[in-house]
Amino acid sequence: MDVLLVEDDTAMREHLERAIRDHPGLRLVGSHGDVGSAMKALDAAPPRVLVTDLGLPDGSGLELIRALRLRAKDSLALVVTVMGDEETVVQAIRHGASGYLLKDEPVDEIGASILAMVEGGAPISPAIARYLMTRLRDEAATESHETPEAPTIHLSGREREVLSLVAKGFRFPEIAELLELSTHTVTTYVRRIYAKLEVGSKGEAVYEALHLGLIDLDD
Repeated sequence: MDVLLVEDDTAMREHLERAIRDHPGLRLVGSHGDVGSAMKALDAAPPRVLVTDLGLPDGSGLELIRALRLRAKDSLALVVTVMGDEETVVQAIRHGASGYLLKDEPVDEIGASILAMVEGGAPISPAIARYLMTRLRDEAATESHETPEAPTIHLSGREREVLSLVAKGFRFPEIAELLELSTHTVTTYVRRIYAKLEVGSKGEAVYEALHLGLIDLDD
């Protein structure tokens, strides 16, 4: 599985390179330290997975995530950064990131996180999950007073179960086993969820579902 890495800190980039190369099933196809050179790599051959920092010397990793989605809708983006503020997290998800890890998490587990993401999981640092829950609950409380009627989106009980497990980081095969379904059926449920929420990635689906109160990570 092809992985493109973008990280401007040399020591961290070398550490991530080793972690990716050492993991079976992953192939590092490029390693860059800036938006410009990484964008050229995306134009030449979009990878299956983009692993990127956000704060880069000539721009933001958000530009690369957005470009990846335009070039290859089936490709996935994993953010690995020191930026953990709520607004940055939300922007990354809205741009299409499927996972968000802070650099204080064990970097050696990056390979497992990539594979988990490709198999349907949504790797996210616990601190980031707490940021999201706090923000979304505050937004929901504000909107309940300001907005008389919100758009109604209905997810079936099974769709809620599937999306709740996705939000908690379970992979599609694991969800299938837990719910006694086939992996194909789980994938079908996820596609239906995407269509109902009008999103294109797991991160966006989880964000929108939490925002609308359709799922709760505390359950």
